Amino acid sequence: MSNVQTNYSNLLKEAKSINSNAQICVVTKTQSVKSILESIQAGATMIGENRVQEAEKKIPSLPSSIEKHLIGHLQRNKVKKAVQLFDVIQSVDSLRLAKKIDEECKKIAKTMPVMLEVNTSGEEQKNGFLPDEVINSLKEISQLESLKIIGLMTLAKFESNPENCRESFKLLKDLFKQAQTLNIPNTDLRHLSMGMSNDYKVALEEGSTIIRVGTGIFGKR
Repeated sequence: MSNVQTNYSNLLKEAKSINSNAQICVVTKTQSVKSILESIQAGATMIGENRVQEAEKKIPSLPSSIEKHLIGHLQRNKVKKAVQLFDVIQSVDSLRLAKKIDEECKKIAKTMPVMLEVNTSGEEQKNGFLPDEVINSLKEISQLESLKIIGLMTLAKFESNPENCRESFKLLKDLFKQAQTLNIPNTDLRHLSMGMSNDYKVALEEGSTIIRVGTGIFGKR
């Protein structure tokens, strides 16, 4: 087995031991098709790309069975292409963007599963809905016919001690549970996408169902 395959297999075992519902979204930013295929051979079923332009070059070379997620910030002028390329958009960070995705999906008769990105760290440079905006935004976006909200996503502040990320993850989990109790129409809230290579263990302990890992599989870029 290659290093990539070994890393993926070990990570999956570890993740499942912490949270049996865990899935791995393999972050493929800057990675070659060859490396991505190695992770798929090890059992990966979900990849995450940060940029539409980069994904456009790689996705045609990957098996169609792989679930392709957009996990990076989506500019409105890239929405048309993103809707064609991806199976899930995790990074819906505004009502305006959601409406644009809905508009482009209607043109090709597609329903796009999406997650709302939440800024749980309070960092000004981060995208995402503020925590106190999430419930109202869920209600508004759920009315868009060509979107199906399947969960919430966050990017915690990078910390040398992952334990310091726990509050961000707890906050998202609390919002998630609150939203589930409301039974908002046209939603299927089943995913918490939180945790990356440096903090995924803490995220899994707090209920993450999807961890987004690149460096922990491919090594440092």
